[in-house]
Amino acid sequence: MTNIEPGESARVLAIDLDSARQHRLRALGMIPGTQVTVLQKKRSGTLVINLRGTRFALGSAMADQIGVEYV
Repeated sequence: MTNIEPGESARVLAIDLDSARQHRLRALGMIPGTQVTVLQKKRSGTLVINLRGTRFALGSAMADQIGVEYV
């Protein structure tokens, strides 16, 4: 997901994280097929995203493990 630029949207294809982190993201509504929009990309690699109307940040290590396709 880290290759998505601010203002661009993508559809989640897969989440390759440990089960606890996958569960947390699913609880927030991030499941395969969900559309996300990158709002901001910080120098540290952290992404601020919009997911189903909620804005939150993902660290670069976590974002690297989320497979997406452009919408």
